[in-house]
Amino acid sequence: SITGETVELLEPYLDMEDYNLETAKKVCGNVAGLCSWTQAMAYFYGINKEVLPLKANLALQEGRLAAAQMELNNAQIQLDEKQMELDQVQAMYDTAMKEKQALLDDAEACRRKMNNATALIEGLGGEKLRWTASSKNFQNQIIDLVGNVLLATGFLSYSGPFNQEYRNLLLQLWKKEMDNSKIPYSNDLNLTGMLVDNATVGEWNLQGLPNDDLSLQNGIIVTKASRYPLLIDPQGQGKIWIKNKEKNNGLQVNS
Repeated sequence: SITGETVELLEPYLDMEDYNLETAKKVCGNVAGLCSWTQAMAYFYGINKEVLPLKANLALQEGRLAAAQMELNNAQIQLDEKQMELDQVQAMYDTAMKEKQALLDDAEACRRKMNNATALIEGLGGEKLRWTASSKNFQNQIIDLVGNVLLATGFLSYSGPFNQEYRNLLLQLWKKEMDNSKIPYSNDLNLTGMLVDNATVGEWNLQGLPNDDLSLQNGIIVTKASRYPLLIDPQGQGKIWIKNKEKNNGLQVNS
């Protein structure tokens, strides 16, 4: 109910220096609160004058928002319906594509089988000679097996203390004795290749064992011989290799 005219009439009083709560308490304490109340009402009128248009605009915008929200809800309903139709069509499409891909995969598998069968048939014709040679080689290996094993066991048992030169000399002497005793053996026998595979050699190299023939032979003797080996190792290569090789097996070192 406060009007601009009322506030205008109050302004001369509000502008007075002694128009405040402290002065009013000195004059009449019982009604001093009316002084602060009139000041507050005038201040409220100024604020409310700015707020009322904002409230009116807020109500207008809320109405627009409600209308827009209703349109959005209707559009969302239509979108959901179309999305459901799209999902159904997509599911049908995916099923058809899976069937198509399955047929293509079956056709490709059949084509590969036909190609493999053709290649196998063509390849088998040229394998006869190789199989014949392999069969003969296997037969020779069977005949030479006794001598090869004898050389390998002799190498493991007796060649450990010697260097590469004396090991080769031992093998030559043993081969002469076997020739005299007519014990067959392979002339191109590679004891290292017979006693250890390439994968193991590669692992030994990673563990620190040098890749020369003497070191590989020493590694074979250490791992294959039935007796405990004594390593004379001035360069420390064997010690490093054994530590790396056995570190996961609970190796204990007594310095």
